[in-house]
Amino acid sequence: MIWNPSEGIHLGLINIRFYSLMFVIAFGLGWYIMKKIFINEKESLDKLDTLFIWTVLATLLGARLGHVFFYDWEYFRNHKLEILLPFKFEPELQFTGFAGLASHGAAIAIILVMYFYSKNVINRPILWVLDRVVIPVACGAIFVRIGNFFNSEIVGKITDTNNPFGIRFVRDYFSPQDAMNKTQIGDPDLAYNAIVHDPKFADLLAQVPIKHPAQLYEAFCYIFVFFILFYLYWKTNTAKKHGLLFGIFLILLWAVRFGVEFIKESQGGIEELLGLFSTGQWLSIPFILVGLYFLFMAEEPLPEI
Repeated sequence: MIWNPSEGIHLGLINIRFYSLMFVIAFGLGWYIMKKIFINEKESLDKLDTLFIWTVLATLLGARLGHVFFYDWEYFRNHKLEILLPFKFEPELQFTGFAGLASHGAAIAIILVMYFYSKNVINRPILWVLDRVVIPVACGAIFVRIGNFFNSEIVGKITDTNNPFGIRFVRDYFSPQDAMNKTQIGDPDLAYNAIVHDPKFADLLAQVPIKHPAQLYEAFCYIFVFFILFYLYWKTNTAKKHGLLFGIFLILLWAVRFGVEFIKESQGGIEELLGLFSTGQWLSIPFILVGLYFLFMAEEPLPEI
């Protein structure tokens, strides 16, 4: 399979990027799921609005800072303005958007924000909040990885040509500038399409290696994580033990991440210092260990007297 999608949906002067659209879907579904949970728990929906806003901000800010500090600090230590601004300033001013988000950073930020939310807004134990928030978070993770697939980023390692799931990620192999230079076509989308469809550029297409669609593997596994959590909350008494759903989430989601990392291309970061595992795997291990702790130590709260 050859993967060469456009960046988004063009509506006149407006370009809606598929990656951004996946985030919108993730947050929208998350709000809907939490609304059902709040109604079930007889909580005020006014508190849900606060939760939604805080979660969106924590996700985006935490994911950005996670990428900066875990994956690319060597660059950003000398380009600090680019951490929170969607521009490159060297060699010339260029709008880039926020290229670089890390899910581990988002997870840390969400947990911290839920602590303040539990204390100052909903007045429930933090584990009560986390046990419920992880359900829409697992759902959102599915769409974030689909967004990565549309962006042809976080791709897998080269695989055998006989692999029925193998994909040629044209936009991962050729940068927009490379595609334009090699085809002598001034528009990047037209240049990419020429590489894929024009027989005279068949040699360029042949250079694109077949790789694992690691994003889709991960998204597929997250579907099961979401439905397991969803089932445990609605059909069992698991949520009565504070921290149990949270622990199950940490184990399942980050175990998936740890496993898929074996077939992902290196993303750089702290793995260059620590070795043995990838950066994503090193960062996943603490989450899995915390999850195991809550799996065995979760208890039902004492009844109020």
